[in-house]
Amino acid sequence: MRAMAGRAIRVTSRILFCVCGLVSLVTGVPYAMLRGEDLPVQSEWVIFVAVLALVGIFSVAVAVLPRAWIARACRTDRDDGRLFSVPLKLLGGFAAVFYILALVALLAPHSWNLNPQLMLAACPIYLVRMTFDPSPLWVFVLLGPMNAAVYGAFGVAVGYLWLIAGKSPPRGAEAAHRKSLP
Repeated sequence: MRAMAGRAIRVTSRILFCVCGLVSLVTGVPYAMLRGEDLPVQSEWVIFVAVLALVGIFSVAVAVLPRAWIARACRTDRDDGRLFSVPLKLLGGFAAVFYILALVALLAPHSWNLNPQLMLAACPIYLVRMTFDPSPLWVFVLLGPMNAAVYGAFGVAVGYLWLIAGKSPPRGAEAAHRKSLP
């Protein structure tokens, strides 16, 4: 039963990692196409494109790499449950927070005068709001989930960086150490 739950988490994680990474890559396309010239505000567009591309490529790579390679990079056993559960939890947390932020940013009245630079960093889809006013349906169904996916991919990257930087010994080494004790 536990093996089936672990497999379900791995499969779900890989699908979500891939989708979030691809959405992050697609979100960077308008910034790359505009080349910073036609943006409604002065922006360091190269930074947005680079970050979106790096996070997207990393998330897609983790989705398709063999589990043994990911485990080796994280210095853990390939059967360690944290290998996919930690990044998946961070993906969900980041996605929820940034979905709400996207709703606030995209549905906020123009009288709030939100800082465009800050909003482009916190909500890459804010570019759509700056060029035309989307309907609330578009915000709830398309733009909010896209922003959540971009930051979900960022959550995947943070999750794996946290696992790589973790100082705890791999679970397999702990079990082997316990068995060797009298």
